[in-house]
Amino acid sequence: MTATVAIGEFARLTRLSVKTLRYYHEIELLEPVAVAAGTGYRRYSTAQVEQAHLIRRLRDLDMPLPQIRAVLAAADPADRDAALREHLAEMEAELERTRAVVTSLRALLTVPAPAIRVNYLAEPSFTALTFTETVDRGAIGDWCGTAFDQLYQTLTAAGVTPGGIAGATYSTEFFTDDTGAVTAYVPLPTGTEFEPMPGLEISELPARRFAVAVHSGAFEDFDRTYGALGSHVAEHDTVLPGEPVRERYLVGPDRTDNPADYRTEVCWPITEGESR
Repeated sequence: MTATVAIGEFARLTRLSVKTLRYYHEIELLEPVAVAAGTGYRRYSTAQVEQAHLIRRLRDLDMPLPQIRAVLAAADPADRDAALREHLAEMEAELERTRAVVTSLRALLTVPAPAIRVNYLAEPSFTALTFTETVDRGAIGDWCGTAFDQLYQTLTAAGVTPGGIAGATYSTEFFTDDTGAVTAYVPLPTGTEFEPMPGLEISELPARRFAVAVHSGAFEDFDRTYGALGSHVAEHDTVLPGEPVRERYLVGPDRTDNPADYRTEVCWPITEGESR
């Protein structure tokens, strides 16, 4: 047996405020079973209590309202459960990221930055399979995963073995504007010829001289390596204006499941000549 109750009583049953219930009505997320024509008073069924509890829990998990609507509208329990599992997986990933940032912050506050070892590299020009797009800084992790998947899948389909260590170049705008051109690349063996899939190119990366430092571990502390290497260059060398920074992924997600084992070579472009 069910009954109907006024909005104030329904708020007490569900621990959702009257303001929240009115908003959910406006966006058609949780609609009352009846609205009085003259007064506009809302009445809810006690059969809606469980649904209201579900909405409150999902909002406590920061699930976006459109996703909650999809969960409530799912006729198949399997579809509903799949949407809930997807959101929980996203939350778990965010929790891992938060833990990593907290660990990094503690290290920043308590552990002195290790002395950086800077080497110099005169890299000759080379041919690479490349993928270039304008990328937002916050999306770079996902973008790199997709970009390198495409590059390696293309090479595998063409029967081509990579000719060197994969990497990426990052334009100045990527750092100054939080969005800019990024080129993911995989070096090719000399003389390799094939037709890449649309969106990819076979490009010549120019010869450059770099100051180089290796970052070990996950990317939460990447800024410390950038800061130390960039400071060294400012103090001892001359930056090559407008030239992208290169990163080379000595050990990355394709070769280890443990971010602590990542090793990334940061290559800071400098002018030719002796360091000062």
